[in-house]
Amino acid sequence: MTRRVKTKVKGFNTRDGAGVNLVRVLGRDTAKEFDPILMLDSFDSTNPEDYRAGFPMHPHRGIETISYLSRGNMVHRDSLGNEEAITDGEVQWMNSGSGIMHEEMIPDSERLLGVQMWLNLPSKEKMSKPSYNSIKKSEIKEIDIEGGKIRLIAGSYKGHQGYKGDHLPLNYYDIHLEPNAEFTIDTKEDDSVMVFTLLGDINIGDEFIEEKTAVKLTDGDSLTIKNGDKKSQVLYINSRALNEPISWGGPIVMNTPREMQMAYLELRNGTFIKEKVDY
Repeated sequence: MTRRVKTKVKGFNTRDGAGVNLVRVLGRDTAKEFDPILMLDSFDSTNPEDYRAGFPMHPHRGIETISYLSRGNMVHRDSLGNEEAITDGEVQWMNSGSGIMHEEMIPDSERLLGVQMWLNLPSKEKMSKPSYNSIKKSEIKEIDIEGGKIRLIAGSYKGHQGYKGDHLPLNYYDIHLEPNAEFTIDTKEDDSVMVFTLLGDINIGDEFIEEKTAVKLTDGDSLTIKNGDKKSQVLYINSRALNEPISWGGPIVMNTPREMQMAYLELRNGTFIKEKVDY
């Protein structure tokens, strides 16, 4: 059965961090529908004043943050002692687990284009050991398809293997399509599947999907994307719904209000970070 559009979300302009202008596409109101994707922020600017203030040091617990830059630069620093920059076509992948402090600063570039996604952690792994990894351009396979190419950010595609996270299964593709191309992806019947139109407009079935729109798909064993008359860039994200309760407070996402209260108590009394802090 071919997957169809279940929900479309366009998002809204907002500011976060120290004053970064962005579009919040997914958030609290969509968490159940897009499970296990909690949040999706979209960045697209040629004006450095929109983003150069960055995201200074702040806490996270209970989630993975995955930042993909199609264009631009970002510098990550955290309480594990990691400090690293990514640039065009690269990824920062952080598991906050039991607790981490990190910052993401955004140097000036010709264009900032990309997304940050929050991936929920299963309840049994909320307090896992924090970790940070980057995925460099040399590690991302580019696979030719009819009418375009796939950049395999994570997971697998037809025997090709990309980066594999330590927690939830995740297939994450950056799909580039030529004008009027049509592309079909085989899927497992009950996987949680969404797409985001980073650039350009597409059609799924008889539904028109404009640029910068997140789409949750119905269950099915395949998805067909039909491109319009211009090139497009579509992010395809395939995972497994957790169907677990969510208690969400700012940068911390747990399963119960008690766990949330404990996290903020630990922030106040200095016991939030469970791993060695190098600053």
